[in-house]
Formats: sequence, C-alpha cells, structure tokens
Amino acid sequence: MDKLFKYFQKYTTLNVESRATLEKICSIVNIKKGENLQSFGQTCKTIYFINAGIARIYYYKDGVDITESFSFEGEIIARVESLFTGNPSQKAIQVLEDTEVIAINASQLFSLYDAHPQIERLFMLIFEAGYVETVNRIESIQFHSAEERYLALLKKPQLIQKIPLKHIASYLGITQVSLSRIRAHIN
Repeated sequence: MDKLFKYFQKYTTLNVESRATLEKICSIVNIKKGENLQSFGQTCKTIYFINAGIARIYYYKDGVDITESFSFEGEIIARVESLFTGNPSQKAIQVLEDTEVIAINASQLFSLYDAHPQIERLFMLIFEAGYVETVNRIESIQFHSAEERYLALLKKPQLIQKIPLKHIASYLGITQVSLSRIRAHIN
C-alpha cells in the first residue's frame, strides 16, 4: 500500500486515521496479461491504482478496437462515466502485462466523505486532475497532428516499449500503416 499512499501525497497529506480508514476499503488484485479488469456492460464500482503493470481503457466502434487511454504503474484507472452515473459502461479495462492493482471500493469510499473530509478532498483533487488530463487529450486530438501526438508519446518510453503498436495507433486515432510511416519519417 506504500505506493498508493505515496501517490496520495502528491495531492494532500492524510492523517493517520484517514489513512487507516482508506486501507480498510482497499484490496490487492493480480490480473494476467490480456485479461479484462472490468468488462463491457459492467457498472464501474471500483477505482484502481496500478501498483505494477499497464492497463488501458478501450471500446469497439464499428467492430474496431479503440484505445481511449493508458495507465501505468503509479497511476489511477477507472471508467468514471460509469462510476459517477451508475450506468453500465460500453468500455472495458484491459491489462497489457501481468498487473497488480489496489482496488478501492467506490461505494465504501464515497460513504466515507462526510466523516472524513480529508478523504473527500483527496479524491476531489484526484478527479480534478483526471478531468484536466481528459481535456488535454481532447485538445491534443483537435489541435495536433498524429505525428505531433506520437512525438509527445515518445516522452513516455515505457509506452512505446511495452504497448503493442496497434493500441498506440488506435490511441492516436490512426491506422498502424500511418503509424509505421510516422515512425519511419522520425527515425
């Protein structure tokens, strides 16, 4: 749990009572490469912290597998559109290598907010940061070329080295052939 609480420290410092309370609603889950952490049509009721590994949120459009986002060790992943609405999601979470996550039960978490304002503040800051990241991603798609978006990804070497090119291409919104052309042009 140390990595999780180190991650929380980026946002705020929790007192001993809040930390102990949070630890009670967390559990460690190990998932094998290629398996879904959450499946299509499921309602998201868990927030995951990636202790080790890589995961992606993906969906199908016209039969094509589209990667919406990646999350790496030391990051949070959840299908927030389902988490906050309580509606089943048309997206899934898949791990791209053997992965260990810390699962945080969202129902229990939200019920802690009134008694532990520090925990509520922590997750408000985490969700705000996630929202800003989503806006930045949308703006990147709107205002930058595929090559510029790929160059930005090169700043995350773990992405390029460990993720299949088909997922990188779909994340960029291009075909694998286009990605190959971009990679040949850059190298």
